[in-house]
Amino acid sequence: MRILGIDPGLRVTGFGVIDKLGQQLVYVASGCIRTPTGELPQRLKSILDGLGEVIATYGPEQVVVEKVFVNVNPQSTLLLGQARGAAICASILKDLPVAEYTALQVKQAVVGNGHAAKEQVQDMVRRLLKLEGDPQADAADALACAICHAHGGQGLGKLATAGFRMKNGRLVK
Repeated sequence: MRILGIDPGLRVTGFGVIDKLGQQLVYVASGCIRTPTGELPQRLKSILDGLGEVIATYGPEQVVVEKVFVNVNPQSTLLLGQARGAAICASILKDLPVAEYTALQVKQAVVGNGHAAKEQVQDMVRRLLKLEGDPQADAADALACAICHAHGGQGLGKLATAGFRMKNGRLVK
């Protein structure tokens, strides 16, 4: 199964593609889509087009998008939500299923600590995917989303998880 992880951001949107072959995870590609400065609609179009190109190039079967958390600044949260919406739309336009995980769930699944630092996430992604060096931070977060889905989203015996959430490392209604 090929999984595309997306770490949405209005300035930089990270993406990471992995293959899940049985219990083995194989790195395929990762990178960042950098939006131009300027008007919001053009920036969102840049994310939509960039992810559309990634999907066309790598042909993922599933997409994972990191959920938005509430920032201290409500305006930043709204802008991030719009970038996230563009990422989801890029996936839905290609008829791909989209899973969502919070940063806490992703870090818990990849590092074992929901409050891990970005450097710890980068290090574990490098180790789990047997990379020669640490991926760029936004790409590492996207790869971590894909790893989380490969382990958690499919590692529950393909148990339907809609309507459930993670609490203290367990699925609860």
